[in-house]
Amino acid sequence: MAILLKGIIIGLSIAAPVGPIGILCMKRTLNQGRTFGLITGLGAATADVAYGLIAAVGFAFITEQLLAWQIWIRLIGGLFLCYLGLQSLRSKPLQHDEEALPRGHLFTAYLTTFFLTATNPMTILSFLGIFAGVNAAGTSHASSIYLVFGIFVGSMLWWLLLTAMVGWIRDTLTSGAMMWINRVSGCLLIGFGLFAISKIFMEH
Repeated sequence: MAILLKGIIIGLSIAAPVGPIGILCMKRTLNQGRTFGLITGLGAATADVAYGLIAAVGFAFITEQLLAWQIWIRLIGGLFLCYLGLQSLRSKPLQHDEEALPRGHLFTAYLTTFFLTATNPMTILSFLGIFAGVNAAGTSHASSIYLVFGIFVGSMLWWLLLTAMVGWIRDTLTSGAMMWINRVSGCLLIGFGLFAISKIFMEH
């Protein structure tokens, strides 16, 4: 239970800082409803679990390759963020009736968030640091798996809370306010994308 609780706290601390995924989750919740926001969070949490498992089991070859390819990973992720930002600038807010929304796009929402989280080099480095400390403390692989599960639970708790809060605000917003939120979130996503790309040139 102690390891599981530690994992939940780590999951919350990794998911909670407001970044591009948080902006995307809030934007989708406002425009498409709570279900889309929660699926967006699920995509991020799944990517966290994937990296957590890689770091926990100690697949050194995979982590070395991911770090070796981080320039391309960052470039692709940055460009994709810019694309999502441009989409947000052009999008129009939908009505508040969630039942009328296109459920077929849920899987796409999940995949895009998984891809964005997976292409963030900081996600890789965070989990390498976490599990380097865990392994140094003599924790077994079985305990590491419990820790990964706790990270998933903690991450999903944050996305559930964020989606619930934004969903409540969504019910009080007018179409005009949601249009401005789309524009601001689009600019922020483009900003995150350009920053990720610019870091490639600053570091090399």
